[in-house]
Amino acid sequence: MTHHPLLDLPPLTAAHFAAVERRVAALLATENDVVITQGEALLPLEGCIRGAAGPGTTALNVVTGPYGQTFGDWLRDCGATVVDLAVPFHTAVTAEQIAQALAERPEIGFVSLVHAEAATGNTNPVAAIGEVVRAHGALFMVDAVASVAAEPLLTDAWGIDLCVIGAQKAMGGPAGVSAVAVSPRAWERFAANPGAPRRSYLSLLDWKERWIDAGRRALPHAPAQLETLALEACVERIEAAGLAAVMGRHAAAAAATRAGALALRGGLAPYVTRAEEAAPVATTLRTPAGVDATALVAKALAGDGSLPLVAGGGALAGEMVRVNHYGADATAEVVRASLVALGAVLAGGGAEVDPAGAVRAADAAWAAAEAAAEAGAGTDADRSGN
Repeated sequence: MTHHPLLDLPPLTAAHFAAVERRVAALLATENDVVITQGEALLPLEGCIRGAAGPGTTALNVVTGPYGQTFGDWLRDCGATVVDLAVPFHTAVTAEQIAQALAERPEIGFVSLVHAEAATGNTNPVAAIGEVVRAHGALFMVDAVASVAAEPLLTDAWGIDLCVIGAQKAMGGPAGVSAVAVSPRAWERFAANPGAPRRSYLSLLDWKERWIDAGRRALPHAPAQLETLALEACVERIEAAGLAAVMGRHAAAAAATRAGALALRGGLAPYVTRAEEAAPVATTLRTPAGVDATALVAKALAGDGSLPLVAGGGALAGEMVRVNHYGADATAEVVRASLVALGAVLAGGGAEVDPAGAVRAADAAWAAAEAAAEAGAGTDADRSGN
């Protein structure tokens, strides 16, 4: 039988699995327990909600995109009383809005939030929100799938009790593996909840009891080996490049895409109104009146199918284009090619566009973002005495 490097691997040991968890914990800046979960990030997200919420729980669910809507559905299914705080998808929620909602409903004991919504292109100020939630005493769950490695994520410093990540966006890995950092307060909430999943694929308590509390000496079942190794490779690559450099590349891609789209003309405009509320992982663009976003993307991809362009989902399919400049696509070359492709389709429809101007603006914004990142790194080094 022919040897195959992906098929003929030695079993993944408990020590190796635990080592990957420790490296993920370092990436998340946390001393909390990290559990690598055996599936796409919706698995630990649902596990967290079903573990922490139930009848008697009042939850504040922040909706800044489609995933927030999903969390609300799960919370209601658990029997929780749900207070939805929805803001327009072209903006971000504020810490002040969170504080007001908590003041109006002091019984709220659980807060769920998406850090960055790749689907809508916004990002929320988790650091400031975390202070408010911590002062209130509620448990804080954050979906950081689209933010990890694209922008700062300080789990412990920000008071995040449940921080869920996936490897498929800025980490540059596969969609089939995820992880969650769980605080001691969250473990206590799970253990006290009679409705928390037990002896279930959704159960984080099973991992605590059979893996963490048992000293991480024996895995409770055969892990998803290839995906775990891929997660380790993602972390290794980030460590080698430096997390600050990886985040800087994503910030530069976002700034360049936004500036280039504005200079392109043709009616494209940033969907997220304020640049400071735009996520580094993806830039969403509103199409001009009369231009269907799905058709625009299809024509652009017909010319180059490798471009990270997708139309918006659901009701946004006709009016939003998303440039997914994350992972391997967070490069100046991808940004330029995406802008030129969109411009070519708009020009074919009779719009006046300036692709050369778009490329110049994108390159200038990329250079400015890199310069700002270098200046920030220098300031940090000065402060540390280096």
